[in-house]
Amino acid sequence: MSPLYLVLWLPLAGGLLLALVPNYRIAGYINVTIAAATFGSSVWLAWNVLGTGPELSPGKLFYIDAFNVYLVALTAFVGLTTAIFSRPYMQHEVERGRVGPPRMRLYHSMYQGFLFAMLLALTTNNMGVLWVAMEAATLTTVLLVSLYRTPESVEAAWKYFILCGVGIAQALFGTVLLYFAAERRLGAQRNDTLLWSVLHNHATQLDPAVLAIAFVFLLVGYGTKVGLVPLHNWLPDAHSEGPTPMSAVLSGLLLNVALYALVRVKMLVDGSLHTALAGHLMMGFGLLSFLVASLFLHRQHDIKRMYSYSSIEHMGLMTFAFGIGGALATFAALLHMTVHSLTKSSIFVTVGHASQLAGTQRIEHIRGLIRTQPQVGWGLLIGTLAIAGFPPFGVFMSEFLVLNATMKSWPWLTLPLLLGLAIAFAGLFRHLQPMVYGTPPPGQTRVKANMLPVAIHLALVLWLGLSIPLFLSHWFEQATSLISGSLPL
Repeated sequence: MSPLYLVLWLPLAGGLLLALVPNYRIAGYINVTIAAATFGSSVWLAWNVLGTGPELSPGKLFYIDAFNVYLVALTAFVGLTTAIFSRPYMQHEVERGRVGPPRMRLYHSMYQGFLFAMLLALTTNNMGVLWVAMEAATLTTVLLVSLYRTPESVEAAWKYFILCGVGIAQALFGTVLLYFAAERRLGAQRNDTLLWSVLHNHATQLDPAVLAIAFVFLLVGYGTKVGLVPLHNWLPDAHSEGPTPMSAVLSGLLLNVALYALVRVKMLVDGSLHTALAGHLMMGFGLLSFLVASLFLHRQHDIKRMYSYSSIEHMGLMTFAFGIGGALATFAALLHMTVHSLTKSSIFVTVGHASQLAGTQRIEHIRGLIRTQPQVGWGLLIGTLAIAGFPPFGVFMSEFLVLNATMKSWPWLTLPLLLGLAIAFAGLFRHLQPMVYGTPPPGQTRVKANMLPVAIHLALVLWLGLSIPLFLSHWFEQATSLISGSLPL
């Protein structure tokens, strides 16, 4: 069987199987096993694509190239490490009485369903199926955000559903406009006018006015899922009220997939308009999101909400970089997608343990982690140093490349970027110092912490800051050439 079909069928079959497994302890091990098999299949798929070039499935329903196969491998890897963290963490949640065994069946089933929806969105060649997959990812995460069934979690899930539902409806209208533009120029008798590969090959023939309008709707629609300001309000609530493993994959994976969809559409619009309209819109929304989220970091009292605003900040920076375009900015955005996913998912793993240790997510009650449980304190400290862009971590390198690209193309925007980075840094460390070095409250007991995913992720982020491996650099260069239309760096 082709690795492409394994990547899709394994999480789909796993979700159905886990819905039938009554023992949550056994289900936890099955969840990890399926995620490991999915990651192995993604590596096999990446090896094939990078060795032989883009792969178009029979029937043209799936299209794999250097851009999406890289995200497939990253999604499967973070899905695996989060599943490893999730098994003991969610068992502890059962022991605390926050969730019962029946809801654990829902949790494990929806976890695999969520991975399937994201992998389908990344691999499909059909823009309509991409929309369906994004909607499926929304529905599965709504059920996971409301897993604890507290009034706050149900409210957060409802808010998430309504806001993302409105956003995804705009994306549907944009997709319809794509189909309208293709049908007018390519003919109504064809049944392949929503395939991205067909649209990309005929982009110069499509009506520029229709595609410009379509991009606006798709930017609003998929931008809601990216968490772009002012469409971001669902994200902090979903992070703070859902289970911590869900926060890790939301920040580390779902936001990337939504941005991927937006970049795919931008490639079509650029080919049709031959102007920078799409890029300018992405730059505007990206910079606004980056600056607003940096300011909101200072006002947070919930640790998960604080790091969710950090995710909005970094997604804004990536959107800004993709909007600039060109080889350097695109390479920087791809690198930033990777290091942000690895770093932020590791931070949420650490935050989950810190919250269990303190018995709350309130920042003012989380104190002295480095004294009470050093591995948790050090994990939070190093993870925050990495996400704040300290050298020699990979986030520093990707942000440095974004600044370089900005200075070359839009030098007057360099100052707002530097200002936003400084404000975000101050906001993070204003809250971090007492959480790590403060006086721990009396009677605080240690928790069983699984820090292996944190160590692996942060080691990779450090490695990418010191030296990008040759195979990964080649991978990024191929994707950069595809997205920007430029020669590799």
